[in-house]
Amino acid sequence: MRRDRVTRADGTPDGADGTPDAEPRRGRPRSAAAERAILDAVIALLEAGEPLAGLSIERIARTAGVGKATIYRRWTGKEDLFVDVVRDMEPDDPPLSGTEGLADLRIMLESLRTRGLAQRSSVLLHNIFAQMKSHPKLWAEYSGRVIAPRRAAMLAAVRRAVAAGELRDDLDVELIDDLFVGPVLVRTVHRPDAPLPDDLVDRIITTLLQGLDPAAGRV
Repeated sequence: MRRDRVTRADGTPDGADGTPDAEPRRGRPRSAAAERAILDAVIALLEAGEPLAGLSIERIARTAGVGKATIYRRWTGKEDLFVDVVRDMEPDDPPLSGTEGLADLRIMLESLRTRGLAQRSSVLLHNIFAQMKSHPKLWAEYSGRVIAPRRAAMLAAVRRAVAAGELRDDLDVELIDDLFVGPVLVRTVHRPDAPLPDDLVDRIITTLLQGLDPAAGRV
């Protein structure tokens, strides 16, 4: 008599002989449950003390209860997968108007501050970032997929602010961007003991708009 098949976390039935059936062909709708199981499996392994460099696709698939092909349908390799794991653990990027200048800039700076707080409060997230920076290929993947788009969005907001007359138009936009982002990065990356108060972003923006001329503070 034919045995009932067992369905795995990715929705793929096991064969009657106990071996996994062939994975569905590409084009089949993704399973949100399978993706969640894979991300959770990586996080669970990291929480158990496994280093990023020691994780294999085979181990991740076994922990998640899916086949390796299920992972490779969604990610090109470990680096691609690990970037999504980090993004899953970080606070979500906030929505932007796409039309405002300083307002969108403030939103993104606040998001940067919030991510800094998240890294401080999560030992796991802090350790993951430390490990990522020691693996050039993984850090390059994260930089290209996450950091670069965020920087592009910041520069676009600066340009909108310049066009709207909110910021000077005689300065290089990349310099303006660095002046706004720099103080938050210093406190979140280089000075982990520095405070990140709720009003930090507003203070940075106000100070930059007023300038550092001693006379400006007395006007």
